[in-house]
Amino acid sequence: MKTIMLCAICSVSSGNCSEDCAYCTQSAKIDASIEKYKIKTVEQVVTEAKMAAANHALGFCLVTSGARLNDKKTEEIARIARAVSKEVPQLMLIACNGMASLDQLKELKNAGVFSYNHNLETSREFFPKICSTHSWDERWQTNLYAKEAGLELCTGGIYGIGESQEDRTSFRKSLCELKPFSSPINFFIQNEALKIKQPRLSVEEALKIVDDTVKALPGVRIMIAGGREAVLGDRQYEIFDHGVSAVVIGDYLTTKGEVASRDIEKFKKMGFSFATKCH
Repeated sequence: MKTIMLCAICSVSSGNCSEDCAYCTQSAKIDASIEKYKIKTVEQVVTEAKMAAANHALGFCLVTSGARLNDKKTEEIARIARAVSKEVPQLMLIACNGMASLDQLKELKNAGVFSYNHNLETSREFFPKICSTHSWDERWQTNLYAKEAGLELCTGGIYGIGESQEDRTSFRKSLCELKPFSSPINFFIQNEALKIKQPRLSVEEALKIVDDTVKALPGVRIMIAGGREAVLGDRQYEIFDHGVSAVVIGDYLTTKGEVASRDIEKFKKMGFSFATKCH
């Protein structure tokens, strides 16, 4: 029986980010119609974690808005991580909290976080065209710190934001250098509040991106995240014929995903079992 890894996202805080990433609706520099809040309670996150586990998720990602961790946010995420680990110990905890120092990442590791998710997003060459408030190199350094802290690394990016084929090749080369545990692929979905105005990727182009990523990152668990349903539509389950071994189920940060129960029913009909351990 084939096995896939399911991951669920918990948006611990949302919106009001000071950065100007052109693909992100959480930037305070645009007026996107999204839900905004500072931080969920420990009880709220634990409830979501239990739901994720009931939906066969192995990975549970604690995501906060904002460019980087500070000491207060690090303490908050560490406290949440400890609570989730105690109540739902079977989950593999992933933290996604922006740029961070080595000491902050060590604190998350000590709190039970297994993996740190910090996407490079795109190539080093293209990044300045979509973000001016921090550099690609800062993102790269955070990934190096995560590995130094003993965390597994989850890093990938977003396609369809105006990047060239050369950018895509350069981006994947950088990912390969980092040797991540997993690498998520996101497909850009237009929002009227965003400055990026790009046509939606075709199914054929999206699947080619998957093929190229699998080829460029041998041995890495390739995950399909945002945009799966919107871009691939009825053909979204073809991704498993192209080397994908992990998907995000449920909702994303600011957009709706497929209803988890529908995904799970489909996966079972396709003969998949669900990973219960990370290795």
